[in-house]
Amino acid sequence: MSESVVADFPGWFYSHQVAGEPPKGRIVLGKSQLVVASDDVRENIPTAEIFDVKIGDVPNELRTYFNDTVTVAYRDGDARRVVAIEGEDKHIERFSTVLFKVLLNGTPTLVRHPARKGGRVTDTDPVKSKLSVKWEEIGFRTADGGISIHLDDVIGVDRSERDLGYGRHPVVNFRHLADNESVMTEASIESSRKTSLLGRYVRMRYSDVADELAETTITDEEEEILVALYTAPEVSLSQVVEFNPQRLTMVLRGLREKGLIADTDEETTLTMKGKVVAGNRIEQVND
Repeated sequence: MSESVVADFPGWFYSHQVAGEPPKGRIVLGKSQLVVASDDVRENIPTAEIFDVKIGDVPNELRTYFNDTVTVAYRDGDARRVVAIEGEDKHIERFSTVLFKVLLNGTPTLVRHPARKGGRVTDTDPVKSKLSVKWEEIGFRTADGGISIHLDDVIGVDRSERDLGYGRHPVVNFRHLADNESVMTEASIESSRKTSLLGRYVRMRYSDVADELAETTITDEEEEILVALYTAPEVSLSQVVEFNPQRLTMVLRGLREKGLIADTDEETTLTMKGKVVAGNRIEQVND
């Protein structure tokens, strides 16, 4: 690989060229290609042909060998191929972030922000931007500055089809918290492949939280406290919720056990799961 390398680490991989146990080799990523290579197998995958990336989704046939993985789907002529990559946690986490950066950073994007605010549709027009992704946030650089959204504040993501300026086209819609309100941002890329990758990136962290919440029972009292912690973080809970001290202590204990709040040296804060619950509640109230 003659181009600049942005990731290079040892790991195991599996693809259509591998028979039997996944070999150990090197995974090398540049701007224009991903290379996985061992002593016997080498695959050069153009990044322009990658149409999906999954994190932590181990294919059934590899569960004997892999615990966690990055699975890359790409086009090879008329065929669709998959390569699964396993490595040490520190390498895999960095690789997944850098891969999305290579695939998405600098992409021209039409963004409407906010498309909805507090449950109400706005008259905001779409604007041209350049996409920027990091591990903890997504950004849209515009002529007048830009928009930055922390992924921990995302409380929902889906896709629709509408015309933001590229004709009727797939659009990624993601709901997130901003200034004590639920806000929806819409983003559209002329390339449907990159639109799908953007949706996957935003969904990457949110989906795990959503899966955990689907198995968690949350009471009205717990929701009330989560909303209070989000909307009035500087105010003592005893001043904004009507619970006697003993009851408040019990409810807070339950929220900690469910992973919805966490304590620091200075305060009690919402976890990402707690933010999702609070944000959904705020949006329901404002609809």
